Amino acid sequence: MKKVLVIAGTVLILALAALAVWLFSEKRGLEQKNQEMQELAELDKQEMENEYERFTLQYSEMMTQINNDSIIEQLTQEQMRTQQLLEELKRVKADNATEITRLKKELATVRNVLRQYIRMVDSLNQVNQALMAENTQVKDELAQQSRVNQGLQQEKQSLKEQVAIAAQLDATGITMTALNKREKAAKKIKDCKTLQVGFTIARNVTATNGNRTFYVRIQTPTGQALKAGTFAYENRQLEYSMKKVAEYSGEELTLQTYWPVNEYLEAGDYRVSIFAEGNMIGTRTFSFK
Repeated sequence: MKKVLVIAGTVLILALAALAVWLFSEKRGLEQKNQEMQELAELDKQEMENEYERFTLQYSEMMTQINNDSIIEQLTQEQMRTQQLLEELKRVKADNATEITRLKKELATVRNVLRQYIRMVDSLNQVNQALMAENTQVKDELAQQSRVNQGLQQEKQSLKEQVAIAAQLDATGITMTALNKREKAAKKIKDCKTLQVGFTIARNVTATNGNRTFYVRIQTPTGQALKAGTFAYENRQLEYSMKKVAEYSGEELTLQTYWPVNEYLEAGDYRVSIFAEGNMIGTRTFSFK
């Protein structure tokens, strides 16, 4: 009987020892599992923090890509909200399942909102690029049209100048005769009582019809003009010796003008110039003894 009790006691001791070993092993396993879960929770929390920070930076980048105050204000508000959630996450312990779950849902919401703004900003940028390209094209077309208009303006001005030149009158066959008191040609200039200047206005169908004033300017050998009055020529007043008003019809017109001599005229070269409509239309030099 005693032997049986000893055997039973030994078996009980061994069973208790085995139970203790098992319980210790289970405890170690649970502790290791809890540590692994804690590490996973910490990693999950760190990934969430990284994603929040990345979203905050993306909002900053988007704000540099657009020039719309209203949208920039919206992006700023979303960035502040994301930053606030990040600060909350940093304060929460990794094993606080309730708060971690809430902040993970908030993270999903932030991610969706961010995607919407990315699409919006990208669309705006595409529109802006298209508008800029169109604006550049319009500017190029306007510049091209401006060059064309400038060319047409220059061509028009050139045509005007050509027409003006074509319409300019031309005095030909200029003559100058020194007449004596009997109105005959004087042999010497000292016997001259009247200077007769004749000229012909050539035919010009381009010129407009109407009255014309012709100015005759006689310069003596000393360069002085025989003066009867002045007329406008090249932004100044020029002396003329005689003037003649005549109707011009575009056909050839011959005119005669006279200068009564009241002063001493010396021998030498006398220059005769004809003017009309602000232009010198003919000139010739005559020599008298």
